[in-house]
Amino acid sequence: MSYGRADSYRSQPRDFNNLIQTCSTNIQKITQNTGQMKTMLYQLGTRQDTPELQERLQQVQHYTNQLAKETNRHLKELGSLPPPHSPSEQRQQKIQKDRLMNDFSAALNNFQVVQRRAAEKERESVARARAGTLLTEEDGLRKPDEQLVTFESNEERSLIQTQAEEMPITEEDLEGIREKETNIRQLESDIMDVNQIFKDLAVMIHDQGEMIDSIEANVESAETHVDRGAEQLQRAAYYQRKSRKRKCILAIILALALTILAIIIWQASK
Repeated sequence: MSYGRADSYRSQPRDFNNLIQTCSTNIQKITQNTGQMKTMLYQLGTRQDTPELQERLQQVQHYTNQLAKETNRHLKELGSLPPPHSPSEQRQQKIQKDRLMNDFSAALNNFQVVQRRAAEKERESVARARAGTLLTEEDGLRKPDEQLVTFESNEERSLIQTQAEEMPITEEDLEGIREKETNIRQLESDIMDVNQIFKDLAVMIHDQGEMIDSIEANVESAETHVDRGAEQLQRAAYYQRKSRKRKCILAIILALALTILAIIIWQASK
């Protein structure tokens, strides 16, 4: 069964539209997988609860975590791409990235809530398993150099004290508890990954804001230079018109002078 496994990162080209599309697809998969996890969490502790269900939940959770990490890498790559030359394209890309980051943040929030709930369910399951065998952390469950996950000791003691009779501890019991605790450690590691992604998102949003401010400042500066250029052109046109007017007046004066001179010469020759 496919849970939207993250594709190979190296196969994605450094192209804005392609990265946007890949991130959007990943976010949709994260949202879908989160919904599947919620459904499976509701089934835990019911008649539908089976080892296969628990394994499937663990797989979906881990695959979704990988999708989130891949999406985070793609967003970082988006931020490293050179901006387009056109101010309108720059604004359009900003709108797309803002929408993408908002969608990603919302999907991550929902995913992390389900992650934490899954971790709680795993802890409760281990506590029940320990109580069922009257096993505590001091009963030799640890392997050499292995530290078991710590649980609320009061809850464990309460569960143990309410157990009516001691049941024999089998190797299968021990292996089952160790496996659940391994799952919990993986869940906690994945939750920490999502926490780091949130930090990266905050940095990217801050950096993008500064970049946009710089772009807007450059656009305003360009507009100022354009206005100044237009003003200078208007002045040049004014002086050019004024110069033409002077030339016309001088030509008229010269023509009148020549006419008067010709009349004088003509009169003198009579």
